[in-house]
Amino acid sequence: MNNSDVSVENREDGVTVFFGEKFAQSGQFDAVFREGMDLVERTASYLDGQGRKDSRPLIPPVSVTYATESMRLTTRLLELASWLLVQRSVRDGEISPEEALRKRDQLKLRTFGRLQSIKHFSELPQGLRDLITESVNLMERIVRIDCAMRTGDRPEEAAPAPNFVNKQLAALQAAFAPLQR
Repeated sequence: MNNSDVSVENREDGVTVFFGEKFAQSGQFDAVFREGMDLVERTASYLDGQGRKDSRPLIPPVSVTYATESMRLTTRLLELASWLLVQRSVRDGEISPEEALRKRDQLKLRTFGRLQSIKHFSELPQGLRDLITESVNLMERIVRIDCAMRTGDRPEEAAPAPNFVNKQLAALQAAFAPLQR
């Protein structure tokens, strides 16, 4: 999400309303909250019911992937639910924004990457694949929302994204500098 996606200029007075400042108070938050909690419930139901049946006939390498990905799915959903509950607690005045930041810093929100890179993904039961895909999509949305909320959605406040390649190049240059003398 870039700034044009998340800010709206009020045409009457020229004031820009920033998404990050208003999101938790909005109906959009309520919709994302319901979506996230519904996904948690559906996943628990699937893994405790149909998922057990679906996993029985899987061959060993696929059954290992099933176990691994169901654990990752559960972990991802716990992080999402925690984030949603923290945001709701702030909105409802149960915790302060500062406390929410401390709690947020304990979470591990991150984008996932490509599902195609999961070995045996296409061989997993459709129910699990659907839940994984839905959770990854929701995580990516929440990561973007969280970023907008943490920076106030003001580009001048946003920290630049770390450039890991430059860090690695600097480390290599430092390691080989004594050899170049």
